[in-house]
Amino acid sequence: QVQLVESGGGWVQPGGSLGLSCTASGNIFNVIAMGWYRQPPGKQRELVATFTSIGETNYADSMKGRFTISRDSAKKTVHLQMTSLKPDDLSLYYCYAALEIRTFSCGIYSYASHDYWGQGTQVTVSS
Repeated sequence: QVQLVESGGGWVQPGGSLGLSCTASGNIFNVIAMGWYRQPPGKQRELVATFTSIGETNYADSMKGRFTISRDSAKKTVHLQMTSLKPDDLSLYYCYAALEIRTFSCGIYSYASHDYWGQGTQVTVSS
């Protein structure tokens, strides 16, 4: 069974910094993509930043220059360092992973790709 375990988040004053981490575990054959989305109160979920399997990064425009995503491929972990936080960054931040899962049955390996989400971690920016 695949799990995404998030850590970090919390409260910070405007202009401050916070870090988030997410580790994927389970019967994972390949990490296709991994990163972060967020859902502000009353709004739809939106992209924050993601990594592809070949190391390409994709950032939402509003977060470029303030947020940095990094990864430890061997540990299937991504980190998000957030700086210059604004009240508008208040949100529930979700870890996301597109994973290729390998299963073995009747002497045959099978592969399937699925999207997974973490439980979400709250980031609050206020004075």
